[in-house]
Amino acid sequence: MKYAEVKNFINGKFIDTNNRKMDVCSPLTGQVISTVPLSTSNDLNMAVEAAWNAFPNWAGLTSKKRSEVLYRYRSIVEKNKKTIASLIHDENGKTMNEAIAEVEKSIELTEFACSIPQITAGEILKVSDGVVCQTNYVPLGVVASICPFNFPHMVPHWTIPNIIALGNCVVLKSSEQVPLTVCKIAEMFKEAGLPDGVLNIVNGDKEIVEAICDHPKIKAVSFVGSTEVAKIVYRRSTYNLKRCLALGGAKNHLLVFPDANLEMTAADICASFSGTAGQRCMAASVMVAVGDVSHIIDKLCNETRKLIPGLNLGPIISLESREKIIKYIDEAEQRGAKILIDGRKTRIDDNCDKNGYYLGPTIIDYTDPEIKMPQGEVFGPVFEIVHVDNMNEAIKLENDSPYGNAASAFTQKGGIATEVTQGVSAGMTGVNIGVPVPREPFSFGGWNDSKFGAGDLTGKGGIDFWTQLKKITTKWEKQETTNWMS
Repeated sequence: MKYAEVKNFINGKFIDTNNRKMDVCSPLTGQVISTVPLSTSNDLNMAVEAAWNAFPNWAGLTSKKRSEVLYRYRSIVEKNKKTIASLIHDENGKTMNEAIAEVEKSIELTEFACSIPQITAGEILKVSDGVVCQTNYVPLGVVASICPFNFPHMVPHWTIPNIIALGNCVVLKSSEQVPLTVCKIAEMFKEAGLPDGVLNIVNGDKEIVEAICDHPKIKAVSFVGSTEVAKIVYRRSTYNLKRCLALGGAKNHLLVFPDANLEMTAADICASFSGTAGQRCMAASVMVAVGDVSHIIDKLCNETRKLIPGLNLGPIISLESREKIIKYIDEAEQRGAKILIDGRKTRIDDNCDKNGYYLGPTIIDYTDPEIKMPQGEVFGPVFEIVHVDNMNEAIKLENDSPYGNAASAFTQKGGIATEVTQGVSAGMTGVNIGVPVPREPFSFGGWNDSKFGAGDLTGKGGIDFWTQLKKITTKWEKQETTNWMS
């Protein structure tokens, strides 16, 4: 195997387990590159105990002292950017450019956490004669973060830096498909001086996720993954009286108008639906073609033909996922949809391993309004086109989607852009941008079946989720005899 077997990270040490093991396969080659333990509730108990033991001292530090660890950690990540990116490339399949961009986003997320001492200063106000009220952000204690396969470095940084900057301790569960990158995260936090027990990693599958939801000493749970599982995690965690924020899937709509800038629109949409092989919850999924935009569709197809699997388009995470996407394309074709670009027939770059889980980009055009596009998320390099006559129909079509992560308008008319961004049922909207992800300090979070729970996970929204607000009211009698020398 290319990498040593993955171990749990508990109380500052990587520890062996006697648990069942699962192979970790690289989507680049289909070959086993490591193994990961499938942990049990006993392993989770160890991690939670270590976290609670570390909590009093960690929470007792000033926020400035905690942020000093994050400053050192940020510097370590910056110096090792290419090493981390190479690991992401091997276990996730992202191109190196995509992997480096992911690490750079993690650095940005860490920088926001470094600023938390300035954001969480609290408030103080004299409310009447001799009476003062103030608020303090207080950490919850031990919390858990459950992360997906598609961003093995960035999504853990949606949570870990904020969690620990705010004084909590954390148990992290990464996807069993990509467990190597989070081990590197743990190593680098250790190097940065993070005390033992503040960050713990417990690997595993469904069993450990259920154990996290049920554990009585875990105060809050975040989850990122499919909508189906997000609903289960949210219901199970909240049933056990925990705070929970579970982010699910999406089917993001781009409303394209005839006046949209031809070059920019085609390039943006192509990059949006094909980036990370379409395996991201903010990927463009559907073009809502308003009126005649055939010139834009033609240009988009030309841009898409430049994508070569194994060269500038990464593989799908697993053989099972690849087959599922192919089945989706097959069924669309059988129903009568027009396949403008067929990823099933796209050639793979000569220099890549033909055993990798590659699939070319695909564009499906539902030219016949009688042929209905499925509402489900594809999670691959597949882009679908539906046609409407006007803006109101386009907004209604987007609002009929069960999801609500992202939507964008492509137009040069400010009035149309305003009506679309205000009218669509999505938590993150944009104008002439294929991936309307807000940058820090603005928070990430969708609506509808794309998110379960209140608030957002990153930015200022994350501060509220990972803390509780303590309100203090004080009253003192006046000390008439005192002076400045007392």
